[in-house]
Amino acid sequence: MVDRRNHHLFQPLLYQVATASLATSEIAWPIRYLLRGRAEVTTLFATVSGVDVQARRVLFDDGDSLAYDTLLLATGARHAYFGHDEWEPFAPGLKTLEDATTLRRRILVAFERAERETDPQRRAALMTFVIVGAGPTGVELAGTIAELAQDTLPPDFRNIDTHKARVVLIEAGPRVLAGFPDDLSAYAQRSLESIGVEVMLNQAVTECSADGVVHAGQSLQARTLIWAAGCAPPPPPNGSMRQPTGPAASRCCPISRYQAIPRSSPSATPSLSPARMATRSPALHRRPSSRDAMSPIASRRAWPARRSARSATGTPAAWRRSASGWR
Repeated sequence: MVDRRNHHLFQPLLYQVATASLATSEIAWPIRYLLRGRAEVTTLFATVSGVDVQARRVLFDDGDSLAYDTLLLATGARHAYFGHDEWEPFAPGLKTLEDATTLRRRILVAFERAERETDPQRRAALMTFVIVGAGPTGVELAGTIAELAQDTLPPDFRNIDTHKARVVLIEAGPRVLAGFPDDLSAYAQRSLESIGVEVMLNQAVTECSADGVVHAGQSLQARTLIWAAGCAPPPPPNGSMRQPTGPAASRCCPISRYQAIPRSSPSATPSLSPARMATRSPALHRRPSSRDAMSPIASRRAWPARRSARSATGTPAAWRRSASGWR
C-alpha cells in the first residue's frame, strides 16, 4: 500500500472536526497501526506521479518506482468549483484533516471577532455562515453549526447573542439531499429549518468573495463561506506531473483523473457496464435507514454513546470492536 499520508481518514466525520465536536485523533489512525496485524501488507510513504503500464511499475515523484502485478488506484477526491477555482480561498471545502481544522478556525474566530465588533453590519456579516451545496456534507455542516450557535456557545459570550447567528444553506437544485428519496429529503429540510437553518433552493451561486456570496442575483454578506457543492479527482502532486521523455513517454500513463490501468492484453479484461455494476452491488441501492450508523438520517444521540465506549475501553482497537459497524 502506497500513500502520501501516513494516516487513514474517516471522511464521514470530518464535519464534526470542522465544528469542534471531535478531535482530529478521533477520525484518523496511522495506516501502519491499522495494518500491523497483516504481515502480507507492506506500507510505503510516497507520492505517486504516474504509472508505466508496459513495465508494470508505479512511478514516485522522487524518481523511485515500484513493480506491480495488479494495480488498484484509490486516490480519493477533492472539491470542485465548476471552473471557478478562484473561489477556493474564500469558500474552502471539506475533504482532509487540514480542511477541517481550517474551517474550525474560521468558524470559531468568526464568533470571537463578532464579540469585539461594535458595528452592527460588520457583526452581522461575521455571524452569518453560508454553506454552498445541500448534499450530505452541506446538510451535516449546516445542522451542526446551527446547534453550535444555539446550544454550545451562548454561555461563553457576553457581548453577542449567538442565537442570532445565521446559517444559510444554498442549493442550486430543487431539494436537499438530492440522492435520497423524496420523503427523506423533505424530512431533512424540515429538521434543518426547525433549528434555524435558512434553506435556499433553486439558487445557484455566481460569485464568492471575502465579502460574501452572490446567489440568484442577490448579494449576501458573510465572512464564513463553506463549499460543499461538488467533487473532482485530486490534482496532480505539486500541481504538475513528471512526464517521462523519449521511448518511456509512450508507455507512461500519468494519474491526472480517475482511470483504469489496462493489462498488457486489454482484451483479457472484459468491460463492466453500469448495469452489471449495479447488479454486482445491490447494497448500494438499499434505502437508507435510521439504524445505519453512517446514514445522514441517523440520530446524533448515538455519537456520545460511541465516544464513551471508546473512552471506557481505552484503545482505538477495542473501540472499533465495540462499534463494529464502523469498519
